[in-house]
Amino acid sequence: MYDKNENAICKVCQIEIEKLKNANLIDEEKLKIFKNPRRILEANFPITRDDGKIEIIQAFRVLYNGNLGPGKGGIRFHQDVNLEEVSELAFIMSLKTALTELPFGGAKGGVKINPKDYSENELEKISRGYIQEFWRYLGPKIDVPAPDVNTNPKIMGWMRDEFEKMIGEKSPAFITGKTVADGGSEGRDKSTAMGAFYIIQEKYKNIENKSEISIAIQGFGNAGATIAKLLFDAGYKVVAVSDSKTGIFEKENGLNIDEIYNFIYSGKTKKRLSEWDKNEKISNGDLLELNVDILIPAALGDVITFDNAEKIQAKEIIELANGPISPRAEEVLLKKNILIIPDLLANSGGVIVSVFEWEQNLKNEHWDLETVNEKLKTKILKAYEEVKNEAQEKNIDWRLAAHKIAVEKITQKSE
Repeated sequence: MYDKNENAICKVCQIEIEKLKNANLIDEEKLKIFKNPRRILEANFPITRDDGKIEIIQAFRVLYNGNLGPGKGGIRFHQDVNLEEVSELAFIMSLKTALTELPFGGAKGGVKINPKDYSENELEKISRGYIQEFWRYLGPKIDVPAPDVNTNPKIMGWMRDEFEKMIGEKSPAFITGKTVADGGSEGRDKSTAMGAFYIIQEKYKNIENKSEISIAIQGFGNAGATIAKLLFDAGYKVVAVSDSKTGIFEKENGLNIDEIYNFIYSGKTKKRLSEWDKNEKISNGDLLELNVDILIPAALGDVITFDNAEKIQAKEIIELANGPISPRAEEVLLKKNILIIPDLLANSGGVIVSVFEWEQNLKNEHWDLETVNEKLKTKILKAYEEVKNEAQEKNIDWRLAAHKIAVEKITQKSE
């Protein structure tokens, strides 16, 4: 066995590496560099809340592997953030950047808060406090942060400003996911969904009538709503979408995503799907179990578990979220011959365009949207073809194929 160390930081990482070893897809000696993260940072820093009380904020930054270049990975604000989760996401990012041939390693950050419990002033203090704690280990050639769950361009702007104060000079390439006015890239806000859309279009390019393909999407935030709209506009039949509270469903004719999107996002404040009254309501759990051609989990991780895996009826799953399928659940799904296009590939559009932003900042350039999307399409479809061919040639699942390709690229750099 590769490593059954109970003290391993990231159990999921160990499971995935174990699969490669057991399938004889990679040399065991090379896998030692993936045993645990290369660098782990943890801080507990104080902020003064609006009512004058002091609160201690717990924060993390993990660099899992840096063989291919500086760290790269988002910072999430969530009440359930912990070291193992951040390490797992940094591990995935290490493989993602390798798979898509980006000159970066993999990192991730997290702050253990529910941002809904804090004012904008307090969130700014937390954002700046994070940089004050970790700035020595961050930078354009060291480790480049980005947005993640519950973080956004405004937060990236606060962090950039604080970093520049700490180093005493301008550094737009220090962080990605900024507003376009602040040096961000065109297309970054839709890049995660756009990358997955290009994959779906490529996979179904020979099907003329796209309305024959039924799709359910769990999550109607930025990524979920964007890919729902892209697919609807391209003629696919989106039969169900959901947010964190509820979903809506229309089996026969599919949903009118343009109407729903405008209803949710066109007002001064974002509405909930529970307020939409034109279609049947459905729970998140029931949405996952619909009999559709494509299921797209586009929210948080671990929504498909061993407990509900047997009930999943989709012909294929495209992981727009990070880690939506647990390892035990995946075993069940693969036995049912459900194709899984893993997050490592499916949602890599976000990091690809993040790197484009970094590149533009370093070169003092600004690419138009058409250029960004064309570069994204070329890069993600190259990785798609590589994973598809590896899976077919070795007769293995797509996640294993993607991991094998990525690990080989990282370990070759070590030689």
